[in-house]
Amino acid sequence: QVQLVESGGGLAQPGGSLRLSCAASGSIFSIDSMGWFRQTPGKGRELVAVSISGGAANYADSVKGRFTISRDNAKNTVSLQMNSLKPDDTAVYYCNAAVQVSPTNRVKYAHWGQGIQVTVSS
Repeated sequence: QVQLVESGGGLAQPGGSLRLSCAASGSIFSIDSMGWFRQTPGKGRELVAVSISGGAANYADSVKGRFTISRDNAKNTVSLQMNSLKPDDTAVYYCNAAVQVSPTNRVKYAHWGQGIQVTVSS
């Protein structure tokens, strides 16, 4: 099985910072993309940032200039540095990875972490 484990969430004041990390383990041959989504009762699940193994990265407009995604392909980890946090950033954040499990079958499947709470409040 493939497992994604998130860490680093918690409480922060407006204008503060948090760093989320995600580690993938299990039957992994390669990983194409790794990224972060967030979910709130009002907005549902939204893409926050995604990193491709080749180095490209995309961000939601709402977090550009404040969040930075980083990738370590050798360790199968991805991190999200969140600066200048706003109350609207409050959500459950989910790690996502497109994983190829077979060296001969190139199909990649999306896997999800359990989610980690981020709360921004004074």
